[in-house]
Amino acid sequence: METAMAFHEVRLPARLAFGSTGGVERRTEITTLASGFERRSTPWSLGRRRYLIGANLRSLDDMAELVAFFEARRGRLYGFRFKDFADFKSCAPGGTVSAGDQVLGVGDGTRTAFDLVKRYGDVERPIAKPVAGSVRAAVGGVEVADFMVDAGTGVVTMANAPGAGVVVTAGFQFDTPVRFDSDRIETTLESFEAGRMAAVPLIEVRV
Repeated sequence: METAMAFHEVRLPARLAFGSTGGVERRTEITTLASGFERRSTPWSLGRRRYLIGANLRSLDDMAELVAFFEARRGRLYGFRFKDFADFKSCAPGGTVSAGDQVLGVGDGTRTAFDLVKRYGDVERPIAKPVAGSVRAAVGGVEVADFMVDAGTGVVTMANAPGAGVVVTAGFQFDTPVRFDSDRIETTLESFEAGRMAAVPLIEVRV
């Protein structure tokens, strides 16, 4: 089971992820009844992201850097930050982050800590790895600056507790916590200065 102790707060260099492919995985259990109807359920409340990186790398230097990053994480042992270029902001991919992007909760006059989240319809995804310095927050629709953010957990702590019934919102950029999903990296030397690498799988981890 992944824990915070098994995570390195370092981001995979963006250029090593160019050309990556990936998406969201769900787990659905389907039982077909004698009548032909289906009973569907899922043990997962959230989807899990998977990615393939490295297949477009040709520079031996870039491949060596990815191998070094892999070694530093001890293969699958340690998680790390990954920028998913298709989903790394609290707003739409082409939008600009604003303090009103996502509702974090409603004040009660005493609560000061709020977890960052991003919603996909009625699915609420916890955001545990915000990008440092990117978080903007608002209380009752008014942007504020007197708050702190734990970039390792995604907890926003207000200096003053929002009043009862007052909505707290935030906007931010974030990384996806992942680990390598293989203990092996394969490279092929094609010329003196170029080569190719087999796609390297990454999988999202819960932190």
